[in-house]
Amino acid sequence: MKLIKIKRETRLEKRFSKKMGKLHTNVTYIKKMFLNIIPLETIHKYRETYYGEVKDCEDCVLAK
Repeated sequence: MKLIKIKRETRLEKRFSKKMGKLHTNVTYIKKMFLNIIPLETIHKYRETYYGEVKDCEDCVLAK
């Protein structure tokens, strides 16, 4: 049995970007889990655009 596991979770979030304004997008979180129960840290989070590009979530801030 593995003690540490990597888990992906996708959820719908409200974001704000200067160019597009208010935006509802799917954000995928990659988390490191201990015993598949306790989250240790978020390794990376990214979102997919309308055109299929993958962007880091640092370029848009949460609801303004």
